[in-house]
Amino acid sequence: MSNKEVKAALKNARDAIRNKQYKEALKHCKAVLKQEKNNYNAWVFIGLAAAELEQPDQAKGAYKKAIELDPNQLLAWQGLANLYEKSNQTDVKGDLADVYQKLLELYESGDKQKWCDVCNKLVELYHQEKKYLEVAETWQKLIRMKQEEGAEKAELHHLWKKMIQLLKDSTKNQDNKTGQLLLTAFEHALHSADPVPGEDHQNLYKDFIQCLSKFPHEVARLEKACHDMMALYPTMSYPLEVLCLHFVQSGTLSEKALHCFSRLLEMDASSGPGIICFGIKCLKENKYKEAVKSLTEGLQKTNQCPAAWWYLAEAQMKIHEYRNAVLSCNQALEALGTPESPNLPWKNLALQLKAETLIKIADADAAEEAIKALEQITDGSSDPVISALRGQAYLNKGLMNQASKISQELLLSHPDVAEAHALEGFIHYSQKNYEQAEKSFLNAIERKAGTAEYHQYLGLTYWFMSDDTKKDKGKALTQFLKAAKLDSYLGSAFYYLGNYYRDIAGDKSRARGCYKKAFELDETDEESGTAAVSLSVELGDMDTALSILNEVTEKARPGTAKWAWLHRGLYYLRTGRPSQAVSDLQAALRADPKDSNCWESLGEAYFNRGSYSTALKSFRKASELNPGLTYSIYRAAALEQILGKYKNAIATYQQILKKTEDYVPALKGLGECYLMLARSALDNYLDRKAVDYIEQALAYFTRAVEHRPDVSCLWKLLGDTCTSVHVISPTKVNVQVPGSLLSKNATKQVLKKNELLILGGRCYGRALKLISLPSIWCDLGINYYRQAEHFTAVGTDTTEISELLEKSLQCLKKAVRLDSKNHLYWNALGVVASCSAIGNYALAQHSFIKSVQAEQINVVAWTNLGVLYLATGNIEQAHEACYAHWVCSTLQDKDNRNTVLYLYNIVQLNAVPAAQVVLSKYTERNPDDASAFTMFGFLNEYLHLKQQAAYAYERAASLLKNSEDTEKYNTAMQNYGRSLCTLGRCDEAIEVYTSIPLTEFDGIVGLALAYFKKGLLEESIKAYEKALSVAESEEDKAHVLTALAMIEYKLNKVDAAKTLLFKCSLKEPSTESLKALCTLGLVKQDATLATAALKELLKHEKGNDGIYERCLIASAVYALQGRNVAVQREVSKAIHSYPDNSALWSLLSRVVPLYASKKSKGGALAGSVAHTLDVNCRKEVLLNIAVNQLVAGCHMLEDKKNNPLKNIQKAIHVCPDNPAAWAVLMAACHAENTVVCLNNTEPKRTGLEMTLVSTVSAKTGESNLPHNYVRTLEDWCLCQAITSLEETGKLSEAEALCNKGLKNCPEHPALFLLLRQIQCKQLLQSHKELPDNILEELRKTVMSSSSSAAAWQWLAKIYQSQRMMTGAEMCYRKSLQLASQQGSWNGKLSSLLRLAMLALEICMANVPNEHWPSLVQEATTEALKLSPCPLAALLQALLQYNRKMGARETRRMLERVVYQPANPETIVSVARWYLLQHLYAKDDCELIDVLIENAKANGDVRALELNEKLSASA
Repeated sequence: MSNKEVKAALKNARDAIRNKQYKEALKHCKAVLKQEKNNYNAWVFIGLAAAELEQPDQAKGAYKKAIELDPNQLLAWQGLANLYEKSNQTDVKGDLADVYQKLLELYESGDKQKWCDVCNKLVELYHQEKKYLEVAETWQKLIRMKQEEGAEKAELHHLWKKMIQLLKDSTKNQDNKTGQLLLTAFEHALHSADPVPGEDHQNLYKDFIQCLSKFPHEVARLEKACHDMMALYPTMSYPLEVLCLHFVQSGTLSEKALHCFSRLLEMDASSGPGIICFGIKCLKENKYKEAVKSLTEGLQKTNQCPAAWWYLAEAQMKIHEYRNAVLSCNQALEALGTPESPNLPWKNLALQLKAETLIKIADADAAEEAIKALEQITDGSSDPVISALRGQAYLNKGLMNQASKISQELLLSHPDVAEAHALEGFIHYSQKNYEQAEKSFLNAIERKAGTAEYHQYLGLTYWFMSDDTKKDKGKALTQFLKAAKLDSYLGSAFYYLGNYYRDIAGDKSRARGCYKKAFELDETDEESGTAAVSLSVELGDMDTALSILNEVTEKARPGTAKWAWLHRGLYYLRTGRPSQAVSDLQAALRADPKDSNCWESLGEAYFNRGSYSTALKSFRKASELNPGLTYSIYRAAALEQILGKYKNAIATYQQILKKTEDYVPALKGLGECYLMLARSALDNYLDRKAVDYIEQALAYFTRAVEHRPDVSCLWKLLGDTCTSVHVISPTKVNVQVPGSLLSKNATKQVLKKNELLILGGRCYGRALKLISLPSIWCDLGINYYRQAEHFTAVGTDTTEISELLEKSLQCLKKAVRLDSKNHLYWNALGVVASCSAIGNYALAQHSFIKSVQAEQINVVAWTNLGVLYLATGNIEQAHEACYAHWVCSTLQDKDNRNTVLYLYNIVQLNAVPAAQVVLSKYTERNPDDASAFTMFGFLNEYLHLKQQAAYAYERAASLLKNSEDTEKYNTAMQNYGRSLCTLGRCDEAIEVYTSIPLTEFDGIVGLALAYFKKGLLEESIKAYEKALSVAESEEDKAHVLTALAMIEYKLNKVDAAKTLLFKCSLKEPSTESLKALCTLGLVKQDATLATAALKELLKHEKGNDGIYERCLIASAVYALQGRNVAVQREVSKAIHSYPDNSALWSLLSRVVPLYASKKSKGGALAGSVAHTLDVNCRKEVLLNIAVNQLVAGCHMLEDKKNNPLKNIQKAIHVCPDNPAAWAVLMAACHAENTVVCLNNTEPKRTGLEMTLVSTVSAKTGESNLPHNYVRTLEDWCLCQAITSLEETGKLSEAEALCNKGLKNCPEHPALFLLLRQIQCKQLLQSHKELPDNILEELRKTVMSSSSSAAAWQWLAKIYQSQRMMTGAEMCYRKSLQLASQQGSWNGKLSSLLRLAMLALEICMANVPNEHWPSLVQEATTEALKLSPCPLAALLQALLQYNRKMGARETRRMLERVVYQPANPETIVSVARWYLLQHLYAKDDCELIDVLIENAKANGDVRALELNEKLSASA
């Protein structure tokens, strides 16, 4: 290839590169190189093309080859620079710098602008590499170049500032040359700045001074710069602050430095460096607290001064704030950072000071930290002081051998160092070698007499010396005084001075001053604070004590200063301020939750405040923490006793006695608990239990007095225990008493009631010998009175009784003389004075009046005074029985039943049960009071406690049998006969009545009723006729005539009964006779008679009296008239007037399913209301609720807790003998089985039919129900059982049961219809068409049961199965007609829906006949008029779907069914299925998603499966 061809190839290569055809360019270049291997341009082009083709290695080789060929040519260098600049590899940066250097050489003599550009790139590269020296030198070359070109001052100023910016991060790790170049840049920048002074110049100067402060060897330059800046900017504090910090950091406090400090504070009093310098000045002047304050404040403003932290730590060390000093040392060390030559001395000082403070803290952890600090000190091993510190640290850590070794080495190597001797002294002192310690400390003081610590330890050595010759505490005093003088902040020295003045000199005032001083110096010194407070209390200076405690508690953080909180709490407890004591003791416990004594004190505080439950918890906590605290356990038991938890208290007291058998407070507490239990048992008339408790109380009180016979209250309690038996019957009192109490041998003696009362009097006498108290005199007087009372009851000599009463009177007079303001003493005196044996009524009246004057709210005294005025002899018993007597008299007055007084006193206050309980207890203790038993029987009779009433009347009669008052006996026998008659013991009642002469109306009527109940109707008639002859009032005569009419009806003499009842009504009719007349009309289906009687009844009976019976009769009359709606309305109207009458609500729940079945949910609710108002009507109400729920179609799937099955099961549980309940259970099981079949699940309650039928038959046989009712119930159960068997497919069993029923009752149309239905079902299962003769037979069978709508519906189903649609329609219409005639809402709705479904089935078969769609529309519209029936809405929607599947109205109608709340899921599922098909036809994806979510939420598997099929086909 010729030269011309080479040039052409190179030109082609250049053009290819220009056109970005790099591979073509490479071909041309390679062709050139084949001819000329050293062609420079070819290699450059190869490098450029390879670079563009991302072949960096090939490009780099090409460029280097070109450079080898001609190193002074620019092209290759420029290409190589571009290649390196684009490369992401870090290893090429060094090569790039070399390339830039070469380019600078090549550009230097030529293009200056390109030289500057390359220079900037090189500087940037060096800066990224943090090669600050190269940055500085290169940038300086750039500035020289600019200077040579004659650049302006402003441009040069900008370049110098740029150099400063580039080098500003270099001060951390720079060499001296870089630093000098940076400082030179600052100086040039300052000189070139314009204007001066100016803001830019000022900021630049601040940066320059800040930079100089980082160079320790540039001190002179720094000072000059600061002074120059101050000259230019005299109002700026910054240069002074830098200078001050410089002086602080250098550790020099020359006059020059002090002048600088003062000048700074004058200029800016809030300057942080200025405040720091002032603090250091205070430190040098020994003003330690001011130093700490100033240094702390200064460091909050300027924290970048390590030396200041050290000065703060030293000041804190001087005032013995060791922990704060350690924190300050740590701050200093943190600020110093890594050890460098300028900071090394400060770091060593900080480490040493930290070690010293940690040693002063004197615990093992601090000692370990001190050792670590000392190990970090550079060259610390050669310093004897540091070695001594290490020895002290080992000593504090308990490493005695290491400490001793260091001490010995120091004494050998540095015998003149005081610290060496001090260390030896510390070791001897810790080992209690006081004589050796004395020598060591004296040697240390000789070498360094100004150290307070040495004097203090020497004083302690003298204080604890045990040798007789070394017991002179005066030496200790001298050393403590010297220590306090040398270090006025040494609190421990003042503490020991306080110990000396308190324990040795006996100068409490001076001792308190020393303790107070020690505590002021160290507020954490609890011993000093406690001693100061205690001495202040002893000296009577409570103000000082409280001021100390208040000061500590105000400053204390939560969980600290326990001693102060405890002492102040105890002070408040002593001074009667328990609430404040509780607060302080709680704060003390926050500091130490495991202090059992503190918990005990807190318990006392709560007790004094009256918070017994909380006090109990506190004492229990104290005993848990320290089981040895017997007092806490005792107080816990005492509190349980106060709170009435006697059994718990007994267990706790016994726990104490297990440890200490003779602990008298526990024995006393046990006795008191048993005494209180006895009193409680007596209040509840549990007399035998009370006797047991009394026996145990006596045992514990006796043990207590054996140990402490000198304690009066124990004897009083014994007297109380013995006297408490006074209310118990003598036959029940046999108490074992310890022999020691009877002054006999140790064996127990059994005492009777009189002996126990006498013993009680002796115990009271023993108590009075010890201390004469009015309460004990009163108790003794009452005891004598109880003895007299007992002897009177058992019939003892009256002389002895009189003597006892006289003693009682004198004791009570003594009590009122000692305390005339106690109303109880006066009342007791009045009771004794008013008893019949004394009869001093004037004294009694005076005493009761004085009692009332002493205490106005005094029910007992007022009552006693009233009884006294009535001049009643038996005062106490009258008082006890008067309440029951008042209740009985109120009940006997029937005219006051509607008064407010009766309703409040008798009904709302439950007076009758209360009176019955009172008399029950009264008759138990007074079994010979006939009047009480009569009242008791009357109250039991009123409460329907028939057996108890009969017993009470029998007891009253037996007590009066031998009495002279025959009238009372006859009345008692009549009462007894009446109660026997009520119990059904008519033979005994007749015998009782005939055993006494019957002349009065009530007795004769009672005998007549007994004859009637026994079935002796003729004798009953004679007795009633006799009663009629003696009856005085017209009302009584009317009642007797009514009774006679009932007997005549019983004898089937209906006309005679009517005559008697009309006879009643012609006179002054009673409501009872009118009710009987109305009932007779109802029984005989005589609507005219019943209506007339009801009309007359409503005229005479108004208001609440007999409202239930009146409402029941009225409803029955309306039912007889065929006015079904009026039945329910009559009861509802009565409820509206009397909403609190549970019987009316129960009646409503009973009539609703019979006469207003569409409101059956309301009927169920009415039953619930009745149950709420009166739980006693539960038997009937639960049955009614279940029936209403069955009629309403409720079932278990809707509500698992409230459904017919659950409620009827409850009803059977309450009353298992009710056959109707078992029948309803059968219906409920059938309903539940039907529901589960509809939901495609297996029935759970199958196979129960025969069992339930047998149960109903058994229950009806046991009951006395009317025959017709029993027959109807049994027939219904039989039909229901057959229906259940048929529906479960057990056709043979159902047929057999039908035939069995027809054998017993051949003319039973319902059974015959069931038999035909079963036989027809068997024929239909063969899937053959039924012959006409069989269809005709079925029609005749239904015609024989023409009043049954269900029969016609069944026949319609048969016709429908035989595709006889018109016949089926006619049958359904017949069913609808019958249901309408019978007023059956369910029948009408059922017929309409079946008719609509029949028509819809034909429509869905697409039969072209407009009759059927109109029939669907007509039937469903009528059904919806009856109720908002969801099935009717579904049928209308399906009709619309059949007509116009894709219409919008179709979607709306189906959606109404699907999304309507509370619709049954079975109906909704069908609607959802059709709606899904409609939506797929319309391709409405959004609504499909909504529908599918609804199906998932309701578990509609069928809809989800359809969705899968439709989506797959779509």
